[in-house]
Amino acid sequence: QVQLVESGGGVVQPGGSLRLSCAASGSIFSINTMGWYCQAPGKERELVAGITTDATTTYADSVKGRFTISRDNAKNTVYLQMNSLKPEDTAVYYCNMFYRRTYSSGYLRTWGQGTLVTVSS
Repeated sequence: QVQLVESGGGVVQPGGSLRLSCAASGSIFSINTMGWYCQAPGKERELVAGITTDATTTYADSVKGRFTISRDNAKNTVYLQMNSLKPEDTAVYYCNMFYRRTYSSGYLRTWGQGTLVTVSS
């Protein structure tokens, strides 16, 4: 079984920074796309940023220029550097990975438990 453990959430003032981490452990042969999603109260979960195996990245328009996604394949870990945070960034952030258990198996999708980011003065 594969587990994703997130860390780095918390309370920060507007304009501040946070760095989220998400580490995968368990029976993993390889990881394909990694990503971060957020869900604010009363809203749908939405993509914040994604990164492929060749480090191609994609970002939601609302975070472009402020957030940076990166990955460490040796550690099966994905990061989200969040700068110039705004109150509207307040949400629970979930990491997401597509992985496979063996060379010949199909890709599975798994989610982290979520970490709360609160931007408030």
